[in-house]
Parts: sequence; C-alpha cells; structure tokens
Amino acid sequence: MNRKPILPPTYFWIAVLISLLFHFVYPVTVLFNSGWLPLGVFLILMGGVLNIWADQLFKKRSTTVKPFERPAVLVTQGPFAWLRHPMYFGMLAILLGLSMIWGSLTSLVGPIGFWLIIRLRFIPAEERSMAELFGDQYSHYKKRVFGWM
Repeated sequence: MNRKPILPPTYFWIAVLISLLFHFVYPVTVLFNSGWLPLGVFLILMGGVLNIWADQLFKKRSTTVKPFERPAVLVTQGPFAWLRHPMYFGMLAILLGLSMIWGSLTSLVGPIGFWLIIRLRFIPAEERSMAELFGDQYSHYKKRVFGWM
C-alpha cells in the first residue's frame, strides 16, 4: 500500500494547533506583550502574501508545488529571487506572528517544531532533487539566493 507523504501545509496546521494548545493549556510566561501585536500582524500578512505569490508563480509556470513531485522548471522570479524557499519562510512567519499575538513563551513550540521538520525533512531532499534536475543552473541560483534559514 502506497501512502501519500504528509505535506508541509499539514505540518503548518499541526504547528498552529500545537502553539494554540500550549498557549492556552500551559502559558508559561508572557514573552510578547501587546506592543508586539503590529509586528505579529505584519508577519502573518507577509507570510500569507509570500505563500500566495509563490503558489501563483508555480501555477503560472505549470510546475508542482508539492515537494515530493518532480518540478517542470526552476522558478527564480518573484520571491524566489530573494529566497530559495519562500513558502516555508512564509509559513514560519505566520507561525511566529501568531506566537507574538498570543504572547506566551510556550506558543513558540509550534514554530520551532515546524522549523525543525522543514529544515530536516524537506529542505535537504528538495535541494538534492533540484541539483540533480537542474545542475549548474541550480548551483548558480543556490550561490546567489539565500536559503531561508
């Protein structure tokens, strides 16, 4: 039986729920007071814009957004001109923004867990795949564009 892999948006939503749960069930201390609210809102909006923008570029170029599928092209425009993984960065920004709005130290459990999963499970495999598929083109891109974290 072939099971479908769990995709990053699922990990994102799990991280949101874990952060919310930790914040309300075990709010250790207030890390972010209400003064952080504007930055939290900004991170959420920026993360949302990055994800929508990147997703639209993938659709426009007729390539997959799923990390375990073979991409048709190397997208280097828009947010990909500054970040190699803008969607992951956007999801992490949203999670951090939510933590700033909720305010508790324990609400950071979700963003930290998400970062670890993406950094250890997805990025290495994606970078290897892109190097195999696009060779020197990806190598040059990787040298000039920030990896995201």
